[in-house]
Amino acid sequence: MTTVTILSGGAAQALVRGLTEAFKAQTGLGIDGEFGAVGMMADKLRASAPADLVILTQSLLAKLDEEKLVVPSSIADIGRVETALAVRSRDPKVTVKTEADLRDVLRSADAIYVPDTKASTAGQHVARVLDQLGIAYEVASRLKIFPNGATAMRELATSTAQKPIGCTQATEIIATDGITLSGSLPPGCELVTMYTAGVTTRAMHPKGAAALVALLAGADHKALRQRVGFAG
Repeated sequence: MTTVTILSGGAAQALVRGLTEAFKAQTGLGIDGEFGAVGMMADKLRASAPADLVILTQSLLAKLDEEKLVVPSSIADIGRVETALAVRSRDPKVTVKTEADLRDVLRSADAIYVPDTKASTAGQHVARVLDQLGIAYEVASRLKIFPNGATAMRELATSTAQKPIGCTQATEIIATDGITLSGSLPPGCELVTMYTAGVTTRAMHPKGAAALVALLAGADHKALRQRVGFAG
């Protein structure tokens, strides 16, 4: 089967999976690709990795547009995703309403599961928040850093720590068995990221890629986007 190839941030993985059958029925094409930290995916495209479309943050898509790596007319916003807290399903949820609450929760955790703090959207944000809270050095030895949020959440699910916590994109939390979305980050620490799709200028299957972008962003699949953690 001919496939459309994606380079995507991990936040969109569950959405893409949820649309695979509809896309196949509409186009006869399959979907293949890679999901990971958005910075890493963008660098793969810059290094000429094969890709028909990319799903990354809105700001990163704008940069790739400036670099003439995506087709400007194909770019479409998919939806916003918040960075949130996660706990193992068997653990009680944590209540975080203020920066002080978040500081206490992170200090009390014996393991903090996060994605790449240099290449991923959520990981970069976690690093900034720890600095903002003044506890970056204090909790550094407890940070469990993984290449992307999906991997970090799978590791959280099987953690043997006494009181672990995770922080990444809500979509990656919702998509992972064994963990629960515990809540949003408090005012002053929150992050909501717009994810955007676009067809690459080197696409082998540009028509198929454009059809997938239309499905990802289309009104017909708003309920699916909401179910996997995207907001309008």
